[in-house]
Amino acid sequence: MRVCLICVEIFAWGKYGGFGRATRLIGRELARRGVEVVAVVPRSGNQQGVEYLDGIKVMGFKPGSFLSAIKLYKEADADIYHSEEPSLGTYLAMRAMPHRKHIVTFRDTRDLKDWLTEFTLPSLNLLQVMSNWLYEDNWLVHRAVRFADARCVAARLLIPKARTKYHLETNPIFLPTPMIIPAEVKKADQPTVCFVSRWDRRKRPEIFFELAKEFPQVHFVAAGKSRDQAWDSYLRSKYGSIPNIEMVGFIDQFQSDELWRLLGKSWILINTSIREGLPNAFLEAAAHRCAILSAVDPDGFASQFGYHASRDDFSTGLETLLHNDLWRVRAQQGYEIVKKNFASDIAIDQHLEVYRQVSNMPFIE
Repeated sequence: MRVCLICVEIFAWGKYGGFGRATRLIGRELARRGVEVVAVVPRSGNQQGVEYLDGIKVMGFKPGSFLSAIKLYKEADADIYHSEEPSLGTYLAMRAMPHRKHIVTFRDTRDLKDWLTEFTLPSLNLLQVMSNWLYEDNWLVHRAVRFADARCVAARLLIPKARTKYHLETNPIFLPTPMIIPAEVKKADQPTVCFVSRWDRRKRPEIFFELAKEFPQVHFVAAGKSRDQAWDSYLRSKYGSIPNIEMVGFIDQFQSDELWRLLGKSWILINTSIREGLPNAFLEAAAHRCAILSAVDPDGFASQFGYHASRDDFSTGLETLLHNDLWRVRAQQGYEIVKKNFASDIAIDQHLEVYRQVSNMPFIE
C-alpha cells in the first residue's frame, strides 16, 4: 500500500504547526508498519524538492505553483491520498489522480467566527492569514471535501461543525492521531506547570506568564516561540526576569526527547488559547500524566482531566488542581483515555482499517 499525505506543512524546515506535527506523526507510524508513505507539501525554509523524514518521502512544491503540485501528486502514484485538514491540495490531488481514493481528516474546522479570530489575532500578519484562508477555505476545497471517499475527524467536537460547514449528508468518523505512551514518568518534586505551544497572539501566552506572579511557589516552564519576532522579544523582555519562569524556547520533538522530559516532570499543562481544535499537546500531556488547565475544552479534555477555565479563571483552576493533589487524579484519568483511544498501535490500526475499507486492499504488516 502506498499512501500520500497532503498537508499545508510538515513539522520541519521552519514550519512547526499542529497540522504538520500530526502529519509527520502519522507518516512515521505508518512507515513503521511497512506502508510506503509520501507527503506532498508546499516548500518552506531550505527544504529541497525531495527530502526524507522518519521513513517519509517528502516532495515539496513552491507555494502558489499549483501545476507543480499536480505533477507531484501524479508522481506520488499513491493508492490513498489522505489530507490532514482540507486545503486546495485536496482538490489538486483529486484532479491529478481522480481514479485513486481520497480521504480527508478534519483537524481544526474553522467557521467564519474562527477566521475572524485569526484576522484579529494573526500569528504573523494579515497577509499570512489571508493567504491561509484563500488556500484552505475556498469553494474548490468545499467541493473536494464532499467528493472524498471518506471523511474523518481528529476530535469528536468537529463532527457537527464539519458537517454543517461542508454540507455533508453523513457524519465524519473519528480517526485518532497516534501517540507514543511512555511506560512511566517521573514528576518533579516541586509543583511544575508547562506551556507547550507557539507564542502567537491568539494563544495568549502572556496569561501564562502573569499567572506565574501569583504562584511564586510553582515552577513555570514555557516551551515555544512566536513567528512574530517583535512579539517574541517583547514577551521575553517583559517576563524573562521573573524568577519562577523558565523559557526553554522551541523544542523539536522529532530531534530530541526534551519535550518528553518536560511533560514527564510537569504536573499540569496550561493552555491559554482563545480557540483550538484538539491540540496535539493535550494528547501528549495526558499521555505523560499531566492534568489539563485550559480556557477551551475540546472533547472534554479540560473539564474531565483537569480544569476548564471557561471564564479565564486560571488562578482558581490552578489552586483547585494543586489542592490535595487533585491534578494527579485528573491526570491519571486523562492518561487512561489517551492510552485506550490514541496509543500509536490503536490509532494506526484505525487508519489502516479506513484505508482498507475505501480501497479493498489488505492490511500491511
